[in-house]
Amino acid sequence: MSGVPSPLQELTDDRPAVAGVRLLLKRDDLIHPTVPGNKWRKLLPNLAEARAAGHDTVLTFGGAYSNHLRATAAAGRAAGLRTVGVVRGDELRGRPLNASLAQAAAWGMELDFMDRATWRARMSAEVVAGLLHRHGPALVVPEGGSNAAGVRGCVALGRELAESGADVVCCSVGTGGTLAGLASGLAPGQRAVGFAALKHAPLEAETEALQLAAFGRRTPNWRIDHGSHFGGYGRTTPELVAFAADFEERHGIRLDLGYEAKALHGILAGLGTGAFRRGSTVALVLAG
Repeated sequence: MSGVPSPLQELTDDRPAVAGVRLLLKRDDLIHPTVPGNKWRKLLPNLAEARAAGHDTVLTFGGAYSNHLRATAAAGRAAGLRTVGVVRGDELRGRPLNASLAQAAAWGMELDFMDRATWRARMSAEVVAGLLHRHGPALVVPEGGSNAAGVRGCVALGRELAESGADVVCCSVGTGGTLAGLASGLAPGQRAVGFAALKHAPLEAETEALQLAAFGRRTPNWRIDHGSHFGGYGRTTPELVAFAADFEERHGIRLDLGYEAKALHGILAGLGTGAFRRGSTVALVLAG
């Protein structure tokens, strides 16, 4: 069972309080026990699309520690669909699986390891054709579940937040799908800020392209902050680790170091700088 709409929790913390900002947490991490919230929202319409097209298989992509691969394996298992995960890095073939890939495999996902040169063209017609020849007919879902169907699945998140009273809605950005969808569901006057989890990625262009694919237009109510990526995808620092540990000790909530910890750090760093005005309400999506 999924817990939609996800709960909204007001955070009692001296840092936003001193800045005169009310901080809310949108607990999408509580939607499903094995599928993180934004993955659930993006995968559900893709699984329905697979069924409608007559496919019994979903093929998708991810890195060695991908939350998306693990979530797809869990969602596919629950839906009775076969799943194939294409993993970046053929050097991993034949090695013991890390905990994330081992869990995906335990949930029935077939893993295929791709060399890094081919990975750069993974969504090209030639590469996809080769994968389908090897694995059979399947619905092909891009990394992160960020396609038009996945973006439309995140509109409901924006609509739920439209009723939150938040002036600004924040989320972490890896592929742009969550931001593209939720921004489209917000109420007039609300704006969205995405905090980049990657370094030097064209996230504005990718998010805009996803909105155009899903809705035929770009909404003007979002921007991306690139100041809290902490070195890029999968990177962290002692400062970020200490920040997340302190937050967990204060509030009993474990933050994902790759995504939500960076976004929350960016929000708190923006307090008192004009990024979030005194008297405003800010909501952060915790996807899990």
